[in-house]
Amino acid sequence: MEHQPTRRDLRLLPKAHLHLHFTGSMRPTTLLELAEKHRVRLPEALSSGTPPQLRATDERGWFRFQRLYDTARSVLRDEQDIRRLVRETAEDEVAEGSRWLEIQVDPTSYAPRLGGLIPALELILDAVRQASAATGVGIRVLVAANRMKSPMDARTLARLAVRYADQGVVGFGLSNDERRGLARDFDRAFLIARKGDLLAAPHGGELAGPESVRDCLDDLGAGRIGHGVRAAEDPRLLQRLADRQITCEVCPASNVSLGVYEKAEAVPLRRLFEAGVPLALGADDPLLFGSRLVAQYRSAREVHGFSDAELAELARQSVRGSRAPEGVRKELLADIDTWLTGPVTGVRG
Repeated sequence: MEHQPTRRDLRLLPKAHLHLHFTGSMRPTTLLELAEKHRVRLPEALSSGTPPQLRATDERGWFRFQRLYDTARSVLRDEQDIRRLVRETAEDEVAEGSRWLEIQVDPTSYAPRLGGLIPALELILDAVRQASAATGVGIRVLVAANRMKSPMDARTLARLAVRYADQGVVGFGLSNDERRGLARDFDRAFLIARKGDLLAAPHGGELAGPESVRDCLDDLGAGRIGHGVRAAEDPRLLQRLADRQITCEVCPASNVSLGVYEKAEAVPLRRLFEAGVPLALGADDPLLFGSRLVAQYRSAREVHGFSDAELAELARQSVRGSRAPEGVRKELLADIDTWLTGPVTGVRG
């Protein structure tokens, strides 16, 4: 590759990380150590030290992905495990230049081993406060319902999320396979969340097409979209997202790993950006996809030809799309400008 002296170190670019799942943020080494601690037998796909071969465009592939995720989650069994995961995730965010993190978690997945829904969420929120204080990264939580479970479960979670809105919960999500079930089945849960002043941030436009993004907007009142890349297939939807400044949390490595796009070049990052849709690059599940936040910015640079000025704008969009307090936003935006106008530190990152 030709040397380009105007390239700055992406690890030093201040940014917000808005699409990261709780178990999926775990370090591979931590997974192995916790599996040994709790005598959990891991399949080779999780124990080999290399990211598993995944593909989720068919039901069998998605089921395998979910099974691997569930197995990884099963090593998180006690308070010490939860605190370790959150602390290490915060440390990894620092190394990636992330100054604000909104991590997504479904507490029902951890509740059976941690004493119930409320103790599980309270532990996670306390671990977040401790890790944030120790590392300097601002961290908040999005409580996410599971599309594969009942809308009644989602309403229970929405009420729980609202109850802790002043203790670190900033949003309400809806994850898992959007090809299953209808978004409108969860409309009451999202109404509860929005009335409680939580951001509505459901997944859409990943495994299903642009219609799933429209459903998130129309039926769930989405203020942000998890993924949303398939909106690129519908010019009118792109315009709608741009006009309303709805941020899409785009996860390039995840899109390729799960077979949403065959290769990195096919991810419509440039099309979304040039249409004026605000973007927040995310790593999704680094444990399974093998790359963290900086790698997503590197892909924008090396695969999609984003200049340093455009990369700085992506970072700004991630900050603007966050639920960070105004003072934190202003500081981050100023530091992004400093990164762009400051001296070149090299081409690494």
